[in-house]
This record gives sequence, C-alpha cells and structure tokens, in this order.
Amino acid sequence: MGMLINIDNGGTLTDVCAIDGDRVHYTKTLTTPYDLSQCFFAALRKVSSLVYGEERLGDLLQQTDYIRYSSTQGTNALVEKKGQRIGLILDEHHTAELLRGDRSSAEMFDALVGERVQFIAPSLAEESFEAAVAAATNTLAAEGANRITVTFSGDDYKEREKRFKRIFLMKFQRHKLGAIPLLCASELVDDHDDARRAWSAIFNSFLHPAMERFLYSAEHGLRSHRFNTPLLIFRNDGGSSRIAKTVAIKTYSSGPEGGAGGARAFAEYYGIGRLLMMDIGGTTTDVCLVEDARVRVQRYGAIEGVPISFSLSDISSYGVGGSSIISVHDGKLRVGPESVGAAPGPACFGQGGEEPTITDGLLLMGVLDPASYFGGNLALDPDRAASAVNLRIADPLGATLEDALDRMYSAWVATVARRLGDYTEIQPDTTLLAFGGAGAVAACAIAEAANIRTVAIPAKAAVFSAYGIGFSDITHHYEQHLQKNTAEEVRNTYAEMRDRAKRDMYAEGFRIEDCRLDFSLAISNGNDENLLAIADDFTGLPSLQADSSVALRLSAVKPIAHAKIGNRDLAKPCASTRTGFRRVLLQRQWHELPVYAVGDQAAGATGVGPAIIEDPYYTCVLLPGWTFQFTPSKDIMLTKRSEGLAA
Repeated sequence: MGMLINIDNGGTLTDVCAIDGDRVHYTKTLTTPYDLSQCFFAALRKVSSLVYGEERLGDLLQQTDYIRYSSTQGTNALVEKKGQRIGLILDEHHTAELLRGDRSSAEMFDALVGERVQFIAPSLAEESFEAAVAAATNTLAAEGANRITVTFSGDDYKEREKRFKRIFLMKFQRHKLGAIPLLCASELVDDHDDARRAWSAIFNSFLHPAMERFLYSAEHGLRSHRFNTPLLIFRNDGGSSRIAKTVAIKTYSSGPEGGAGGARAFAEYYGIGRLLMMDIGGTTTDVCLVEDARVRVQRYGAIEGVPISFSLSDISSYGVGGSSIISVHDGKLRVGPESVGAAPGPACFGQGGEEPTITDGLLLMGVLDPASYFGGNLALDPDRAASAVNLRIADPLGATLEDALDRMYSAWVATVARRLGDYTEIQPDTTLLAFGGAGAVAACAIAEAANIRTVAIPAKAAVFSAYGIGFSDITHHYEQHLQKNTAEEVRNTYAEMRDRAKRDMYAEGFRIEDCRLDFSLAISNGNDENLLAIADDFTGLPSLQADSSVALRLSAVKPIAHAKIGNRDLAKPCASTRTGFRRVLLQRQWHELPVYAVGDQAAGATGVGPAIIEDPYYTCVLLPGWTFQFTPSKDIMLTKRSEGLAA
C-alpha cells in the first residue's frame, strides 16, 4: 500500500499530512490566496522533505495512492461575503420574498444577489418567452452579474427550467466572448422546496468559479509530475470524489468536516461520550458535538443560517480565529469576523499587515516564541506587533500596552467561549477537543470561561482536520423523488440511480461490484420524515401512501485505507521533561513559566500549571489549577483540578 496524502487549505495556513502506515509526517505552509496552487505544491514539497530528508516531490507522488484535498476558502468567502456577483431569474415574485425570509437569509441575499433579480412569466408564448430571456439576461449583465442562477417554481419547475436553458443557450452561446455561465437549480438538486433549491443553486454559483480554477490547475500540475491518479476532493458529507464528480457547494465546510471525522474517531478510540470539537484556524472557529461517537447530521443543512437542500453535519463556523482583526468600537473591543488571512497576515508576520490580531497579542505576551514559531520557518516581528496594538488598541482605549494585551486576550477568549455556549449546552461530562493552529493556545482559558473542566489536545492538533480526512472513503450519494408511490416506480428509480453510481464509480476507477451500496427511502408526511433502509432485493419494501413525499437515497462507497489513532495501551504516570522557561504575561502579571516541548515527553508524562506546552506548530498555555498527561499516542489530556472552576 502506498502513502495517503491529505491537504487542508485554510484561510491563513495550509496543512498537509502524509500517512505511511503507522507513520504520519505533517507540516504547514502559508496559504497564498492569490494563487492557491502555490501553497498546494509548497505543502507537498515540504512534506516530501520530511519523508525523505530532502525535497523529492516526484518520488513522493510516485509512492502515493491518493491525494485528498479540502478547503475552507468557500467557508471563509461566505463568512466575509466576498466573491461572485450572482444574477437571479425567477418566475414568481413571492419566491424572492421566500429567499429573504429571515434576517440571515436577507443579509446573505443582499450580499450575493442584491438588486440583480429578474422575473419571467412561464406562461409566455415562445416568441415572447425568447424575448424575455434575452432581456432579463442582458439586464443582469448590465447590472454587473457574472453568473446567472435560474429557479422556477410549481410542480413542473424542471420542465420550465429546461425551456429557459434551451433558449438561453441558443441566444448566448457558451463559446462566445463574455458569455455568462448559467445554472438551473433543478440540475443541481431534486427538492420540492423552492427556497432551499434556489439557495443551493445560488451558493453553488458563488463558490464554483474559484474552486474550479484552482482545482483543475492543481490537477494539471500533479499530472506534470506524472501523478496519474485523479485528485480527490474531500466533501462536506464526509466522502471523497474526483473533481469532475464534485459540485462546488459540497466543498463548503469540508475542512471542518475533516475535523469532525477525526473527532469522531478520537471519541470512539478513547470512549468519550460527549466530545465538543473546537477547531480554531486563522479565520474561523469551527464547532461540532460528537455524542456516542456520532456527529449529528442536519437533514437539510444551513450555510450561514440559510437552509439548503443538502445534508450537512451539524458544524457551526464562527468568524473568530488567530488572524481575526481585533478593533475598538465605542470604547469596546470587537473580535472579527474580518480576518487579515495569510496575506498580509498579522502585523508580526512582517508582510505589510497593520491590523492587530490575537497572534500579535500572544507574541507580545510572551506566549509565542518568535524563534520557534511555525517550526522556526516564520520569524515574528515584535516591534511591528507592538506598533499595531499601540496604534489600534492601546491608544484608542487610553490604556498601557500591557493592559491592552490583557483586554485583547480576554475579549478573544470570551468570544470563542460564547460561541461554544451558543452552539450547545455545556454539560458536566463535556470534554473539549481543541485543535487547529490556534485551538490549543488558550484552550484552558476558553474551557474555564465555558465551564468545561476537561480538555483534550490530539497529537496532530496543528493539522487535525487534514489528519481527519484520512478516515474518509470514496463515495457518491444520490437522491431522487418518486413521481408515483408504487413498488414498480421504486425499482425503476433504483435501477436508474444504480446505473448512475456505476458510471460515476467507473470514472473513479472502480467496479460497482467492489463498492458497498446503501439504499433507503425517505418518507415525508408534513414535517415528519421517516428513513427506512431497504435491501437491494427490495425485501421489506413498505406500502407507500399516495399523498406521501417519497425520495430514494443511494450511497455508493468504495472503502480505502484509513488513518489510525495509535496505541491503545495505558501508560504509567511519570515526570515530564522541562526544556526551559519563558517570561509570559498572565493575568496582568509577568511570570517565568516552565516550557515543555511535546517531542521530549514520554508516554504518561504529567505536569501542573501554570506552564507552556509547545509543539513546532502549536502552543498551549496551561493555567494555574490545571494538570496535563500525555497518552501513549502523544495526545494530551488536560484536567481542571477539583477546587473548582474559575468564575
């Protein structure tokens, strides 16, 4: 078996894991948002140096079975509402009202669509309909739309949209300069809910261009290095597939889904009944709850609070991370959602950034070591950080630098802790799983603020979402509503869906006979939905009521090799190995804290706070009253001692 490579592209940093049996090599590189292919190949070159001791990208690719890629670019773009200008064509005015149904939907509609909406009556005769198509398209183009989405309503919405597309392609041929791409919602998803279907198409149109350009560029680059296996895209449903078989909306929140997959495996491995995932990157904090080794799935997911037609794991992304801008408004600090990303990055990166972030604050507090940060590959500039904090925080508040740093840290911690409480009720048995580049640094402080007394930091914390992708298989999912609720219709529809799965899996390089097929019926009566698993020989097929809404679902799964958590053996507690001391500003006072390097600790190594625990790619501040212990797998368990939680 060859290596498995997982890449998780974030807004600030890009993570890569090369899994070679029981060995895992991982590293990070700065994201290059102006050209994602640069950080993609930079990550591969860096990990090849770890595997071979020198850069040998060609050899790495020749010895790799699969490369799986996920990105938070779409998530970040929607959080910041920056991207494509969508033109929308509808056939009913009430649909526009549905799309703006609540505050979240209205804000998203204004950001992605705005006034670029046209209406066409479906009852128009052919000549008048053709003229209306041309007029609506030209108007939207003049208003600045660079992509057009069409959503019609009624029971025959598919036929209405087909009619529009036929005329559109006749009037505006794709090979002509300036042609505007078109997406009809019915081509993307089969959903009788007009608003969900429309929003799914709008989001897909928004996400598609940037992802398409980069992914095909990356695949072309891999082929130039003689890597002939298709690049696999890790999707937000937990599966992977090649680029040509992946729709753009499935890339939304795919990075956090990787973290959720890893969290699920972690909870199962350690027998943790209630695990709250906290993945803090540069731009967002992603939160997910794992109960009894399962992640809750929303039948109809939501993007930024807006319902869509696709299922999503119950993961919430909040605009607060290590590169989130901290600013003063009316004498109070605000954290995010805007982020400096990797370009220009925090002020301390020395790449032109002038806005203060928590990364700048942690550097000035002494938490981050400017010499060893980012594995020693990114020198930090304290003077630039101090200049940004003084100018943007201390001076507007009339505070000293030290007071400004303390208030920045408190505001950032409180913002993250509040998001945890917004997501779920914190129960006494909750364990916080902290990872991501900024997940561990203030995990104890966040846990105290959220009233959590147990924290786990996984061994691959810095790249855990990339690592979690290693638990996925190659999959395709299908769903189609029945036109008639009869057994014959079920069999015919299943046959059609199986043929689609056969073609798609053949395109992935596999026979359908080598795949697992999961077949079920989703039976809806009003707001209630019942999911019933069905054998492929249709035994146990129930009688279907004529007035029920019935959808067939089929999943085709080709299992591939998975990552492994590690050694299950218990380890005896033993003394930890201290590597030095660091002067740190903690609770408005400077302290000399012991520093424990992760790589120097044996299984069972224990210690007490206050202290610094440091990996080449993450740092953890262990507060007073907390203890740590390393497991045989080098995961770190942090526990708040019994004298009580901080107020």
